[in-house]
Amino acid sequence: MAHAHKLEIFRGLIKFKSNTQKIWGVLILLSIVTAVEVVLGIYKPASLMNVVLGMKLLNWIFIILTIVKAYYITWDFMHMRDETPGLRRAVVWTAVFLISYLIFILLQEGGYVFDVYSDEYIKRDF
Repeated sequence: MAHAHKLEIFRGLIKFKSNTQKIWGVLILLSIVTAVEVVLGIYKPASLMNVVLGMKLLNWIFIILTIVKAYYITWDFMHMRDETPGLRRAVVWTAVFLISYLIFILLQEGGYVFDVYSDEYIKRDF
């Protein structure tokens, strides 16, 4: 037995009358987030250039907004909200941990390569 898809976003805060309206609403939401990323990337405000946890605050904002978009696409277009809680956790948390691990590895290796280019030779004991 098929069931109807939920026609709401933000946990029922915004409701739509049809699937077409919902698709347009989600498109607008994701476009706004993308526009914020593009504007921040073009203007690069000086107030967001402070270093936080070894990286500029602006870079953290880009990473967080990208993860938010990926999570929302998975949640809405892959219909994860209609699945059982166990499957949702298995898919979403696995992706969150793997993305976090990838970011950590890229930052560590990128920092090492930068140090090698700037100081010529570095030995690290982990």
